[in-house]
Amino acid sequence: MVSRIVHRVEIHPLGSADDCQYTVVFTFRANQLLLSRHKDRTTWETQGGHVDPDENVDQGARRELYEESGVIPETLKPICDYWASRNNLGAWGRVYLATVAHIDDLPESEIAEIKWFAKLPKNLTYPGITPVLYQTVLKQLPENLDLI
Repeated sequence: MVSRIVHRVEIHPLGSADDCQYTVVFTFRANQLLLSRHKDRTTWETQGGHVDPDENVDQGARRELYEESGVIPETLKPICDYWASRNNLGAWGRVYLATVAHIDDLPESEIAEIKWFAKLPKNLTYPGITPVLYQTVLKQLPENLDLI
């Protein structure tokens, strides 16, 4: 089994990366975070993934959010860029904060289920990166999430 441990995560100001390859979307509603579970795993993850060659990073974030949760966002706000590396290989990504306008049925995809959490669970797909990015996003949240 391939290790998913990320040895280094660096948070950078929004716009630091010219070419983000990945998106990570933290989706909130009423003080809870929406996570997805891949069909082949027992762990939880944020919505996100690769940016396709024919789309910009914002389009990639919106597409990944819908594909992995069925969420149509009310807001989709870029928060920061990040650099994640392991074994001297790395990639740029962009972190987003989403609020929910509507949730469609889960699209046919690699995702088995979605679930709302009051806090990050321990069984994360990417335990070396998700908590670091989550702490950055928490600093950007409105004081009263009940309003979003």
